[in-house]
Amino acid sequence: MHAELADAGRALAAAGLVTAFGHVSVRTADDRLLMTPPVPLGTLGPGARYAEVPLEAADLPEGTPREAWIHVEIARARPGVRAVCRAQPPTATALASAGAPILPLHGQGAFLGPEVPVFDDAVLVRDRARGRALAERLGEAPALIMRGNGAVTVGASVGEAVALMWVLEASARMNAAAAAAGTPVPITPAEQEAWRGVRSELSARIWAYLRESS
Repeated sequence: MHAELADAGRALAAAGLVTAFGHVSVRTADDRLLMTPPVPLGTLGPGARYAEVPLEAADLPEGTPREAWIHVEIARARPGVRAVCRAQPPTATALASAGAPILPLHGQGAFLGPEVPVFDDAVLVRDRARGRALAERLGEAPALIMRGNGAVTVGASVGEAVALMWVLEASARMNAAAAAAGTPVPITPAEQEAWRGVRSELSARIWAYLRESS
């Protein structure tokens, strides 16, 4: 799992989705997570120290990013989520600040649902209560924009969570270009459903591409 988290960090950095900040976690058991340390994700190597975070802990373990409450509360609310990715996709963040929705304008964009929800609170999520509020806003969606503060994606694996962050930024760029040219028109609900049926398969291919590219 350590190697996969390191791969995730390098892939996110190479894709321009994280800089000095960002973190990724993976569920190691029903009641705990393994999480990247508070260092630039692109620098993760064999000697990196990862923190194990119990979901019911009153305080975060030493060496854990303070925003680990995001990961903890999402994992508590959604037992099926195995990994959480926190990054700063620039176009997606800008669209949320402009109040512009991110809609599924192409097939892969449908992986994110009919519209990406926005957590309308730009304060850093550094306590359990705010983490719980964020998890509630995420609901059953695979992605969420944090107004003025990046985004979160979740998946059945580290690879899927990272792939969806890449898809989120690609979809945001497409939405921005479409809005500049005219009125964005989402693909139909039936088309969206068909694409969501192959999300796992295509996310695995995106993850492989991101790993190779980093």
